[in-house]
Amino acid sequence: MLFSLFKRLLLVGGCLAALSGPTACQSQKTPGTRGDAARDAEVWLSTPDKTVLFQRQPARLPFTAAPNANPNIDVDAQQQFQSIDGFGYCLTGGSAELLHRMGAAERARLLRELFATDGTSIGVSYLRLSIGASDLDAQVFSYDDLPAGQTDPELKQFSLAPDRAHLLPVLKEILAINPQLKLLGSPWSPPVWMKTNGESKGGSLKPEFYDAYARYFVKYIQGMAQEGVRIDAITIQNEPLHPGNNPSLLMPAEQQAAFIKQALGPAFKAAKLATKIIVYDHNCDKPEYPLTILRDPEAAQYVDGSAFHLYAGKIEAMGQVHDAFPQKHVYFTEQWVGSRSQFADNLTWHARTLLIGATRNWARTVLEWNLAADPQQNPHTPGGCTQCRGALTLDGNAVTREDAYYIIAHASKFVRPGSVRIASTLSDQLPNVAFRTPDGHHVVLVQNHSPAAQAFNIRARGQQLAATLPAGAVGTYVW
Repeated sequence: MLFSLFKRLLLVGGCLAALSGPTACQSQKTPGTRGDAARDAEVWLSTPDKTVLFQRQPARLPFTAAPNANPNIDVDAQQQFQSIDGFGYCLTGGSAELLHRMGAAERARLLRELFATDGTSIGVSYLRLSIGASDLDAQVFSYDDLPAGQTDPELKQFSLAPDRAHLLPVLKEILAINPQLKLLGSPWSPPVWMKTNGESKGGSLKPEFYDAYARYFVKYIQGMAQEGVRIDAITIQNEPLHPGNNPSLLMPAEQQAAFIKQALGPAFKAAKLATKIIVYDHNCDKPEYPLTILRDPEAAQYVDGSAFHLYAGKIEAMGQVHDAFPQKHVYFTEQWVGSRSQFADNLTWHARTLLIGATRNWARTVLEWNLAADPQQNPHTPGGCTQCRGALTLDGNAVTREDAYYIIAHASKFVRPGSVRIASTLSDQLPNVAFRTPDGHHVVLVQNHSPAAQAFNIRARGQQLAATLPAGAVGTYVW
């Protein structure tokens, strides 16, 4: 027992981040400090057994010209691919409620740990919001709810009041910490009076309300702007092929294309909105959905790109859509961590498939679902997700950092917005991805996808560093 503790303290160089979060390491040199060690790499490590959780390793790794027999990951900054908008989470209404109910001082410390851009933070740079309620709100609502049988095509009753209770106060605190944070809005359902079934769950958008619903988006974006909140992008419908959630909406590709070209695109243009329109926002098993819209020139002229989840299909579908329409962007916008799943499985799969796999398939964002839940995975709507574990578990002021916290941190802290993915060697046993940051640093994420510790080299500009990752571990290398 004593030996195990001593070994662990040696491994982390006295940094107790696993016990109290990364802020416990603030006395160490921050990543991005080139100084006299520009040709040494800083290493941050997480292991599947949780003995190391996103901890800076005490020794920097030098680049040398000395050869060895290890497999190589070659990094070529001359080959550049997509820019990165950010890494982060979905700030559900339930997440905001739990954060807002914390003490002011405790919440302020936690939000700085998440969103600040200095060495004490994990540097979350992108959030997804629900337009109206998601299934991880305490109740279903829209911004124009009416008694049964009534309609409001002029949107005279539109109000952001439901978001003023918890979401907007928390979001304003976050934006005060990082004003450059990018925000994506996604609806789970229109107001029920716009739907064929008149219910929050399922149904489709009535064509006679296309124009009203387009104005609903415009009023949301303009209303949030009046609150000091800039919405960088919207998706038209969360999971449009999954009408079984609460709330939800069925919106086939042909209908989404019709809504864009007949109503939403012209409404955004008339309102002179710079907010991006992103299509699909569902699983990688149906790339034909975004392709159907992108092949329609009347709709595609308004579309920035396509968003994906991975509850079905393969991550390579994102690359297929990019290759078919390389001028359009792709985004990864949601993946849950189940409350009954294991950290070892989540760390390896999410790092390999999302941080590495999605970005190697042109994703400009990687977002985990969701930011926070309580110890019973509440709140949620009736029929909403009952097993969605947050990146944080919040029990009053008590904070537990969960799987998605550490997973996202491996990228968000170092791969800042505006970073560019650069070329690196493909490897089945050592999946990896490389970036060049706006300030000229290099970041390589590597996951050891083998049952034993793996030694390897990272080679750049004719030199190499020798590294070793434990089985299943994730390492971020920064120089």
